[in-house]
Amino acid sequence: MTSASLWNDLKKALSGSEEDYTEVNLKKAIFLLSVPMILELVLESVFAVVDIYFVGTLGASAVATVGLTETYLFLLYSVAMGLSFSVTAIVARRIGEKEMDKAGIAAIQSLWIAIFASIPFAIAGIIYSKELLALMGADEWVLNEGYQYMQWMLGGNIVIILLFLINAVFRGAGDAAISMKVLWIANGFNIILDPIFIFGWGPIPAYGITGAAIATTIGRGIGVMFQFWLLFKGGKHIKIFVRHLKIEWDTIFGILKTSLGGIGQMIVGMTSWIFIMRILSEFGSQTVAGATIALRTMMFTMMPSWGMSNAVATLVGQNLGAGKPDRAEQSVWFTGFCNMGYLILVSIIYFFYSEGIISIFSSDPTVIMIGSEWLRIVSYSYFIYAWWMAASQAFNGAGDTMTPTKINVIFFWIIQIPLAYTLGKYLNFGYSGVFWAMMISETSVGVYTLWLFTKGKWKETKV
Repeated sequence: MTSASLWNDLKKALSGSEEDYTEVNLKKAIFLLSVPMILELVLESVFAVVDIYFVGTLGASAVATVGLTETYLFLLYSVAMGLSFSVTAIVARRIGEKEMDKAGIAAIQSLWIAIFASIPFAIAGIIYSKELLALMGADEWVLNEGYQYMQWMLGGNIVIILLFLINAVFRGAGDAAISMKVLWIANGFNIILDPIFIFGWGPIPAYGITGAAIATTIGRGIGVMFQFWLLFKGGKHIKIFVRHLKIEWDTIFGILKTSLGGIGQMIVGMTSWIFIMRILSEFGSQTVAGATIALRTMMFTMMPSWGMSNAVATLVGQNLGAGKPDRAEQSVWFTGFCNMGYLILVSIIYFFYSEGIISIFSSDPTVIMIGSEWLRIVSYSYFIYAWWMAASQAFNGAGDTMTPTKINVIFFWIIQIPLAYTLGKYLNFGYSGVFWAMMISETSVGVYTLWLFTKGKWKETKV
């Protein structure tokens, strides 16, 4: 590939390409889809890093508030991401079959599901925030000062779930550049508003930790409004019409059926994290703060890999719809090797510079020690995550969301949680034992998922 053609493809990727991803050169298709998906997720993680940077100035308990609230938000993310797996697979399959109108109908029906799903989370967050934080072992500061952060984040969760799902529609259709631009706008506003609402500015008072939640909700709300405008305006591959707004229960039930596996796999993973955070909370707020900073650092560095893996989901769905299963499989192998090379590089950085990375976000020596230890432990097998992400997205892109769910039940519920408790509490290895338990279980799930992918049964999935 010449520098001129590479530059042209980069411009297409950023502006939005009209290429048929079932026909164009496979490496080019992966490039056109993965570049905007990577940038979309990198900016999302930049928001998370910036957010924790500002919150970190308020102390370890403020960071712990974010971490404990996220354990419940992870349940919401489970629903949103599980639905998004289904929506991406169904929209991609319809696009591959050249059924553009059916793709639009599926897109809108998924949003009705999102609206209904957001209601119980909002009620729980607004009314029972203190009780939910206490259940997770929150300290006195979190219960008295941090509970309003949870009220805002869970109370306004509709913007989170809609942001997830509408971007999943665009990705499934092949309009990855639109998803990228939406996140740029939403998180750009959030980054600007974060210090204003946290520390105050002019007539706006300082809201402290609550200000971070206000900024996030406003920023994401602006992103959702932009999404709706783009949906009806029409992208390169999909457009919504007013007639699609009518509720179609058959389509909704079809989406829910496909979504059950996706929601299940995310709930299993996220509830496992809730139990892990509950165990870590017994070692104090500094442990929770260190783990929260380390987790956000890991999420930031994994975004390029997730971006390429999301491209796999689109390519698998569209190529299966076009009757090209071998081409779908090739996209997974190519992406996996690219991901592995990248994560090996990240592992080296984690191993040698973990303390310096964590110290960016906290000056507390204990927080730095705990967070950096997790990054070093993760570095030993981080490259395995590349295959876990690529293979899982192959299953999800095909619409086979139940297989990753079953895998997650085994490796997270049956292995990770008991192992973390045994090493951390029973054998008295403390938080170090919890970190090692997570590394062992997540390395194992990566190897097993890749092995199962090679069996090829995912190619036979119908949606």
